[in-house]
Amino acid sequence: MDDRVSIRAKFERFPAAVKGAFLLRGADGLPHQVRLETARAAELGGGESYPVGTEPVVLEASPTQDTFVPFEISTMEMPAGWYRLECGVVIDGEAAVVHPGEPFLMPWPRAAIRRGSVTIDTKVAGVAFETLECLSDAIRVSFAADAPPDVSFTIDGRPHALLEIEFDDESGRGRAIGYPALRGDEQLSIQLRGGSPVQVRLP
Repeated sequence: MDDRVSIRAKFERFPAAVKGAFLLRGADGLPHQVRLETARAAELGGGESYPVGTEPVVLEASPTQDTFVPFEISTMEMPAGWYRLECGVVIDGEAAVVHPGEPFLMPWPRAAIRRGSVTIDTKVAGVAFETLECLSDAIRVSFAADAPPDVSFTIDGRPHALLEIEFDDESGRGRAIGYPALRGDEQLSIQLRGGSPVQVRLP
């Protein structure tokens, strides 16, 4: 996020759309000119992106109040997945890409998802992998380590989207969170830089 301008997004999910607004404000105590050029919902697993219903607009971002730009995304044709808003902006003549707001979910059919948990209990390159949880919207691999590990997932040999790594420095515990496992999937491979892959049979 650019230090000069705060760009946030607030929105709600409806049956056929996501509706909300971008909120812009000068973040350094000064006004700034912002051109909002493009906005889209980008699928975090590398799939298709979908346009956000806004036109290019030039705004003055005040340091004392929010400037609102309403938007709407039709979700009728969007497949299941995690999505994040992505905006192309020009701030005082300088181009930037920002990701305002939290990711949102287009859910998978319940019958399509694997559910359950598995004990991993394997230590590789200083990372102790503990359990795998298969949930309706994600898989979560819990671990203990001295620092956040550099991990990636594959399932049955295919790259599997990693959403985030949560890590608590004080306790040394964390979770690697990825897309959910589908009913037809069989085996998760946790790839760790500097260590051998950890193979986990899905529940």
